[in-house]
Amino acid sequence: MFYPVALLVFVFDTFVKSLISGHFHPADSVPLIRGILNLTYVRNTGVAFGLFPGKRLLLILISIAVCAIVIYFYSRTRKKDLLLRVAFAIILGGSLCNLFDRIFYGYVIDYVDFKVFPVFNLSDVAINLGVFLIILDLFFKRK
Repeated sequence: MFYPVALLVFVFDTFVKSLISGHFHPADSVPLIRGILNLTYVRNTGVAFGLFPGKRLLLILISIAVCAIVIYFYSRTRKKDLLLRVAFAIILGGSLCNLFDRIFYGYVIDYVDFKVFPVFNLSDVAINLGVFLIILDLFFKRK
């Protein structure tokens, strides 16, 4: 289940990114829900919130390390820890998708734009959701 879930995240976000990059020019924006949500094509050479722009090699190495750490911790989880296993899978899928962008394009393709928050992509959502699920799992195991 781990690798198929990771692959699903990877394939879905890669598909959306290919649609965006194939039909938009950088900075093009189309409202999906007027005043709330836009599709905006951004080439992000940094990380979240545009931090560390232009540090491609460093970000590639960090991404590879994150993927390796996720696989390691996944391998140490018990089969009954389903929430934790899903969390690691979606983090891996999102991380691999953004790593793919960094390696092959030199930037990460972002497109979800709420206008009050930096533009992001579904891989970013998957990574953050996975971290949230890990925290949730840790919280409920302590009780």
